[in-house]
Amino acid sequence: MIKNLRTLAGWGVAVAATATAVTATIGATAGGPVNPQPTGPQALPTAGQGSKTQTEPRSAEHRRIASSVLGEDVKYTLTALRSRTDPLAASLRLQVFTFDNGTWRETDRALVGKADSWFWFPLTGRHAVCAFSTSSTQPAPVAVSMLITPSVGCSPTENFRIDNGRIVPA
Repeated sequence: MIKNLRTLAGWGVAVAATATAVTATIGATAGGPVNPQPTGPQALPTAGQGSKTQTEPRSAEHRRIASSVLGEDVKYTLTALRSRTDPLAASLRLQVFTFDNGTWRETDRALVGKADSWFWFPLTGRHAVCAFSTSSTQPAPVAVSMLITPSVGCSPTENFRIDNGRIVPA
């Protein structure tokens, strides 16, 4: 139990002053150069290419999210394509491949949803695929549902049918 409130108040002031002094000392002696000021409008350094502004489009980053192989001759893939203008946006592409003469050849591709209508990080993160259903019947049905965000949940299922290697919205 504390008998003298003035002593406690004195300790609090002393501790606060000491913590402030330590913080200032650490900040002053951390070393390294001072943060540089930007040289151009939001300059982004790139290896060997000089500075590039954020308003210039970037090369398309893509990441395969899911793949389904049916039998030995048909493959479906879902690929996320990062937006060239908005680093948080992405498109989702469905592709159909057939195995011909020892290699996979693309027969068709289509966007799932609209261009740049997905969020890049949920689309490429864990648990991004809510549903990806394929079948080898003719015409082959394909159903796709993806995570919009963890708080929103999954998108409505988009249905396609693959008719002789061509994607047709269902």
